Amino acid sequence: MEDLRIVGEDIAKKEIEEALSSWLGGFRRKFKRVLLLPPDFTRSLSQAGLITEILYERLSPDAEVDIMPALGTHVPVSDEERLKMFGRNIPKERFIVHNWRDDVKKIGEIPSSFVKEISQGLIDFPISVEVNERLFDKSYDLIISIGQVVPHEVVGMANYTKNILVGCGGKEIIDKSHFLGAVYGLENLMGKDHSPVRKVFDYAETHFLRDIPLEYILTVTTTDEDETKIRGLWAGRRRELFEEAVRLSQERNFTLLDEPLDRVVVYLDPEHYKSTWLGNKAIYRTRMAIADDGELIIIAPGVQQFGEDKAIDALIRKYGYTGTPRILELVNKEDDLRDNLSAAAHLIHGSSEGRFRITYAPGHLTRREIEGVNFKYMALSEALKLYTPDRLHEGYNTIDGKEVFFIGNPGKGLWALRRRFFDQG
Repeated sequence: MEDLRIVGEDIAKKEIEEALSSWLGGFRRKFKRVLLLPPDFTRSLSQAGLITEILYERLSPDAEVDIMPALGTHVPVSDEERLKMFGRNIPKERFIVHNWRDDVKKIGEIPSSFVKEISQGLIDFPISVEVNERLFDKSYDLIISIGQVVPHEVVGMANYTKNILVGCGGKEIIDKSHFLGAVYGLENLMGKDHSPVRKVFDYAETHFLRDIPLEYILTVTTTDEDETKIRGLWAGRRRELFEEAVRLSQERNFTLLDEPLDRVVVYLDPEHYKSTWLGNKAIYRTRMAIADDGELIIIAPGVQQFGEDKAIDALIRKYGYTGTPRILELVNKEDDLRDNLSAAAHLIHGSSEGRFRITYAPGHLTRREIEGVNFKYMALSEALKLYTPDRLHEGYNTIDGKEVFFIGNPGKGLWALRRRFFDQG
């Protein structure tokens, strides 16, 4: 079975269709039952929706094809989102909802000694590996994970085994992998491959996932002025394919700057960003570019809650984004936070650690709610008047004589001060 790899400036749908047909033909057998694992609507820039459509069209005449979006802790895909991302040719009944709390089984445990070693002694606990039980349903003779390789705040570079172990994972591995990354330091791993969290996922792949009929389809995309292009496409199981995608994403999805930014304005599309759990990507992806005592203004017309999950939303409201030392202190003292380490990790990620100011202009949250979690508040109407997204272009702008750096979608990549990024190795 040969791996598939295509790299180009704008890979057309027809080329993708032909390449995937050829790749599937390389298995030299008919499949009876197939499980597709694309991301959810919040990651629609991956073009995984298009690829899922193509795979369904090719496989469904001969096989029963199920589609289970890799939600992780996100809310299920709505009918409107499903149609926008996956089209109208896949019946609704073919879609399955992953429940990260209830639909999983334990397949192994990563020993505490390994976690301690890779975290340089910062963490010393075992990690139970739980994934959706459907992945071990022997009636599936092919399982395909589909997603985008792009900088990520928890693992360093998104996708590959993350789509299985977090996207289709259970509470413990989600909680502990997020906490491991947060304690190790977001700025130490963002945009890099061999992070401690990725080493945990590699361990699980080698020891617990090898015997399932799993294949990966990986994309690297770029988006300019609402036009998304596929720059790279890989299909296969080998880790080397992921490494190739990482290198291309580092070329295509990184914006490295020579001088720090005093004021950054990020716009969150209301269709994709309805919570600070997702919207704080504006913080993660820009923090290595922002000057000390700088300001990040997040225009968030769709944000209506903090967590995607009610229990996590309540924890964010209770403890707020208070910085690493305080959150680690609270984890040691408070059972509810210790029992929800992904929430603790999120609270660490969402703090500027006092280095720069974060101002939210939300569509549906009040000043009291925003200030209650330790962000500054700006009325949405005021933010839109000062920083009208349609009138700003990506990158540097001058407003009232002051320089403002505008980002229309933080999910597209990573913005970092060149020396700060490379200082991290």
